[in-house]
Amino acid sequence: MSTFLTILLIILAFFGGMLAGMYLLRKQFEKEFASNPRLNVEAVRTLLGASGQRPSEAKVQQVYRQILNQQKASLNTKKK
Repeated sequence: MSTFLTILLIILAFFGGMLAGMYLLRKQFEKEFASNPRLNVEAVRTLLGASGQRPSEAKVQQVYRQILNQQKASLNTKKK
């Protein structure tokens, strides 16, 4: 009987550790992406320039701000 309880506790501890590890890893990734956005101004300029015309700096900054605001809004809605 005691071996069954020992095995059960080991299994529960294993799954509890896995869940805690996944939760902490997810929080770390969210923090990293919030502080270091995946796109920068140069990447946005390249994406807009791929259409064959040279985008204005105002348009590049506008699109970049929109992307950052969408990322922030996405993170805020996930927190609630």
